Amino acid sequence: MIFPESRFTLLRIMRPKGTFMSDTKSSDKVEKAEAEWRKELSPMQYAVLREKATERPFSGEYEHETRPGTYMCAGCGQTLFESDAKFDSGCGWPSFTNPAVESHIDEEQDTTHGMIRTEVLCSKCSGHLGHVFNDGPGPTGLRYCINSAALKLKAK
Repeated sequence: MIFPESRFTLLRIMRPKGTFMSDTKSSDKVEKAEAEWRKELSPMQYAVLREKATERPFSGEYEHETRPGTYMCAGCGQTLFESDAKFDSGCGWPSFTNPAVESHIDEEQDTTHGMIRTEVLCSKCSGHLGHVFNDGPGPTGLRYCINSAALKLKAK
């Protein structure tokens, strides 16, 4: 079952320099056959990363995680978020104010489920991570709402 992360709708989020994050691409793309992805990922990871599914709210491994560390893409190992950017938004999924490296995140408009949202993808393997909303705390005002199944924590 797929659940939307928020009742809010919005278009792509503009960056301060007038560009979108998807304007900056990573050159080391990971491309695999779907059979390879199925073999390497758990069923939930495959559903989220490759089929754009969403975990049930409040069910993910990292929803209440507080250990310091770096959150990596579960599909390819690319650095995505640092624990110091994580906050409790109460939405049911791990939330972050900003990515560790902006070029490691791509964004696309998502018009599924009767909403207009900004989808967040890993720039290296194109795995679906979640969505970004403009209702987060300072300094960015953004809330990256990310599926735990799309992440692996490298604890410090």
